[in-house]
Amino acid sequence: MEKEMGKKKIIIIGGGIAGMSAGIYALKSGYEAEIYEKNAIPGGECIGWNRKGYHIDNCIHWLTGTLKGTQLYDVWKTVGALSDDTEYADIDSFYTSTYNGQKATLWNDLERTEKELISISPEDEAEIKNFIQNVKWSKQCLFPADKPMDMWGIKDYIEMGMSMADFPKVMKEFGKLSLEEYSKRFKSPLLQKLMCDYLPKTYCAYSFLVSYATMAMGNGGIPIGASLQMSLRMEKTYKDLGGKIFYNKSVSKIILNKKISTGIELNDGTVVEGDYIIPAVDTHLLFNKLLPEKYMPKNVEEAYKNPSAYPATSGFQVAFAVSENFNEGETIFIDIDPIKVGNSTFDRMYVKCYGYDKIFIKDGKQVIQTCISQTDTDYNFWKSLSKEEYSAFKEELIKTVEKRIINAFPQLEGDMDFLDAWTPLTYERYCNAYHGSYMSFVTTPFGKQIKMKGRLKGIKNLYVAGQWTSSPGGLPVAVASGKFAIQRILKSEKKSVNI
Repeated sequence: MEKEMGKKKIIIIGGGIAGMSAGIYALKSGYEAEIYEKNAIPGGECIGWNRKGYHIDNCIHWLTGTLKGTQLYDVWKTVGALSDDTEYADIDSFYTSTYNGQKATLWNDLERTEKELISISPEDEAEIKNFIQNVKWSKQCLFPADKPMDMWGIKDYIEMGMSMADFPKVMKEFGKLSLEEYSKRFKSPLLQKLMCDYLPKTYCAYSFLVSYATMAMGNGGIPIGASLQMSLRMEKTYKDLGGKIFYNKSVSKIILNKKISTGIELNDGTVVEGDYIIPAVDTHLLFNKLLPEKYMPKNVEEAYKNPSAYPATSGFQVAFAVSENFNEGETIFIDIDPIKVGNSTFDRMYVKCYGYDKIFIKDGKQVIQTCISQTDTDYNFWKSLSKEEYSAFKEELIKTVEKRIINAFPQLEGDMDFLDAWTPLTYERYCNAYHGSYMSFVTTPFGKQIKMKGRLKGIKNLYVAGQWTSSPGGLPVAVASGKFAIQRILKSEKKSVNI
């Protein structure tokens, strides 16, 4: 923990994607970097684990930024997560929805999707064509990862306006429209289900269009080797540059001396001093433990106070091993008899097959998973349970989920081996995640997009990173925020931010 002569030291709290990105860009910019991570491995929520010899993936359903030539791809490449020869899963669709014996698929090929949906529901032809057109326009919505927008000049805004000339049309029509409201434009019950299946129905419709567009343009590939392996590649890049990462080191507080942060204190009482501090952690942890709450930005404070407009998204998830030959589509949504999870009741769920990657296959069987969305009120339910009640409720839910899957796919009777189940409390325990959320604040028609400027009023040398710096969070926000934190430090020292 000694400081190198002549180099300023940056202390990074959290060894997730944002923390490792900050560390890599710090080292490339000539700083010394140390990461302090509470767990035994890197990655934060971008991880996986093994059960009964099978690998379970926690994170990547698809990765935004896999298209060469985009700014985000350059960031993923710089941090070592991707390379020009990275292999991706051979998947040709976003997902499939079923209802009353019918099924509809959102193919990566938009023309194929349009033809299929019109054949299913000719009476919805005009709305289907409008949907496809808006997905095409949504391809223009690329994540800006060259530098933070607070460093943009007029030229940057002009270039963005030119590259996204049609996307304002999407925002005008769908920016304040929930998915549930949007689905009612379609006459077909199946297409109504299709529009609401992938994201919670309270989400803004444009989020769904952008997500589908990302897949359709080839910018949402799934790297072979799963989430943990991607995090380990970033760790290797960081270490190869000379970075230090300390595992099983929880931070108890950030030390402040008037308007300067002088370092951090670990749970064991050890004090580590540094020139700059980058907390790359959940903002609820940051402002309720590491720093006094008074430093919380007002827009973030308002979001925590209004969970109906700014919900936190988590899930109850279950993994099974089934025959490698089972493949009804990589991700398929099904009708189910109602099931109550937390305080919410669901009549739809999905099954995701992981047989596209050999890491999820063992002895002729593959991993399948499902996630039932959970929000703030559901988290409160899980939190209210005693240890015994928690275990019993989980066990009963596992059996219920298994029955629902077998009802939809009778061929799986006797073929399902339970592997693992996890809840919002799992994310809270492992990642200090607010209400167990694996994303940042969700953008709904009732709230504004949350953005943090990266610096906190009243502290000069602290720069915030992590997915909570911009809603709805996720891996793109996380990896870019690490880079942005270093660029803000460089700017404060009047150095070039072109890194």
